[in-house]
Amino acid sequence: MGSVVRVSRKHQVVVPREAREALGVGAGDELVVEVENGKVLMKPKPRNYSKHMLGLHKSVWKGVKTESFVRTEREAWKKETSSKA
Repeated sequence: MGSVVRVSRKHQVVVPREAREALGVGAGDELVVEVENGKVLMKPKPRNYSKHMLGLHKSVWKGVKTESFVRTEREAWKKETSSKA
């Protein structure tokens, strides 16, 4: 069940204790606020974006040898840029 919060005159809201505890956030922590489909979503800001992004979409690269992929892309880019010169 959700909680009802009120927006103050300074446009502030208090995150209910249950939500703070569930997210593991406290005073001074930062939250990322997003609006999706008319809903406000708040989630803890990652402390380290590199670690947060690690492995993201790894299923897309499954079975692909990244070194050969990068080499092929670089060669295509070099051909494209040299033909424009």
